[in-house]
Amino acid sequence: MNISRTKIIATVGPSCSTPEMIQSLVDKGVNCFRVNLSHGSAEDKESYFKLIKSVKLPTGGRPAILGDLAGPKIRVTNLESPYELNEGDLVTISNEITGDSVISVSSGVKFQTVGEGAQILINDGRIALEVIKHVSNSTLDCKTITPGIVENRKGVNFPGVALDVPSLTEQDELDLELALKNGADWLALSFVRSPSDYGLVRSRVRELGYTAPIMAKIEKWEAVQNIDGIIDAFDAVMVARGDLGVEVPLEQVPLIQKNVIEKASLAGKPVIIATQILDSMTERPVPTRAEVSDIANAILDGADALMVTGETAMGDFPEKVIDVLTRVIGETESAINYRDFAISRGQNRLNTAKAISHAACTVARDQEIKILITMTHSGSTARMTSRYRPAARIIAMTPKEKTCRQLSIVWGVTPFLIREYTSSDEIADVANEILTRENLLSDGEKYVITGGVPVGIPGTTNYLSVLKLV
Repeated sequence: MNISRTKIIATVGPSCSTPEMIQSLVDKGVNCFRVNLSHGSAEDKESYFKLIKSVKLPTGGRPAILGDLAGPKIRVTNLESPYELNEGDLVTISNEITGDSVISVSSGVKFQTVGEGAQILINDGRIALEVIKHVSNSTLDCKTITPGIVENRKGVNFPGVALDVPSLTEQDELDLELALKNGADWLALSFVRSPSDYGLVRSRVRELGYTAPIMAKIEKWEAVQNIDGIIDAFDAVMVARGDLGVEVPLEQVPLIQKNVIEKASLAGKPVIIATQILDSMTERPVPTRAEVSDIANAILDGADALMVTGETAMGDFPEKVIDVLTRVIGETESAINYRDFAISRGQNRLNTAKAISHAACTVARDQEIKILITMTHSGSTARMTSRYRPAARIIAMTPKEKTCRQLSIVWGVTPFLIREYTSSDEIADVANEILTRENLLSDGEKYVITGGVPVGIPGTTNYLSVLKLV
């Protein structure tokens, strides 16, 4: 069982499309699987959900599933074969017309805010165009600045330009329903621009009769500008460095990443680092030294989880990718002094829940207690305790299967599904059952336990106790 504090999210795809491979990745340390809803048919997407649900975690139950919505990403469309652009070539960008020297892009986007001199980047910035004429709100004449091969479905970015595109597309709405019907535990929205994007997704989820936490992917320049409000509104954030590195100057990405990790961690919101984590391992069995350093720095900064994409979805070595991640996480975490975190992050304890969670971490540290149990129904107690990054191992016990899976991406939390309990009098017995069954403590060893009374009411973290295993 992976007991690392930093969690691993892996993307499913053709390279890990069998139950045996998915189970192997789980056994090696994957805590959650991402289904990329940007590609494939509805049948393809449903098959990945079914595949993930067919395997088991060491603690029981199945891995968590993250349904990743495409969002308002603009892509090259209707291109039958790759199209070569040379420096100085003239080309038209349009969502209305097709033909020679025309690159067709996603319908629905309007170019009224794109003026002459604006830059257009294709395929993560590998191709750069400059707008020389605003023909209409759907058509732009451009000149090639950086040449390259244009391919179908590659992304198109307009850095620094606020385009009129919907936050939730028609395809997103279809994919949202598909993901919820097939058991998605988390939803991620791509290309978030403002806190209001949360309400759009939340409303649609409720209309469909479901509940699910929603993650904001930070990959637009507008999101960087509105980061405080986005962190406050959403349930988690993901720094998606691929498109982010196109939308903002590349040299700003590391500092943006550090800033988002710090702000999200202090707010008690999970933060995931994604894109090109181990990109070289898509085709090679070993990583670069730079990639290993990049991973270690994200861990040192306090990221909750690291997410690999093409490395496991399309790569040649998905199992070795997870092996490398597990080793780097283990080695890096072994060098961190977590005893100081609870103090350094003990500011702004503005309510009882935060104060109790902080106190639980402090008691565990001062008495050198190695297990900190959170009894939780919604997961809020476990997330709040994780906020303080204790040295003690956080064991989240919940009778809710969905909560158990949702907590699998939260830093330092090992979730266990337990039997229902209705009274605080049962809490010690339930905790002792798990501690004994999993051989987490020996008889007579102390543990810290926290939760809420009355039982089952979210957000009521209000008690703390130190008990002995009997």
